[in-house]
Amino acid sequence: MKISPKAIKMVMHHEGVRQNPYKCPAKLWTVGVGHVLFPEQGKLKIDQRDEFVPPAEAMRKYSMEEVDAILRADLARFEKGVATYCPVPLTQGQFDALVSFSFNVGLGTLQRSTLRQKVLRGDMEGATEELLKYCMAGGKILKGLQKRRIDERAVFLS
Repeated sequence: MKISPKAIKMVMHHEGVRQNPYKCPAKLWTVGVGHVLFPEQGKLKIDQRDEFVPPAEAMRKYSMEEVDAILRADLARFEKGVATYCPVPLTQGQFDALVSFSFNVGLGTLQRSTLRQKVLRGDMEGATEELLKYCMAGGKILKGLQKRRIDERAVFLS
């Protein structure tokens, strides 16, 4: 199964799209739709990441075609992860929502989640309620995450 074009637009909307490399809050060089340019930088302690010198040729404006190709490659990993961790029949909307959720929080979080447990048991109504629980960062509800989860829930139910 593949994520739908409509869901890709939703991911882009919630993640944001940047054609120029920037440092994310975790001090990692990032481009496009949350793509970490140098995974080796992520292996450094956070206080050492500012010392990382990226190759000059990577520090350029990326075309939207390049951004789209990077996103498709990144999404393929999450499509595979959802298929692996949720090996039950899913509607397109359910699959789309789970890929978007995983792209945002990571496959490890999906793997350990009550959301996944409910999907595996066929409790899709319960699964939609679990999505709404992932709206916090630093102990506070973030409006952006809350809106994303509401959108993912609507897609899950579609």
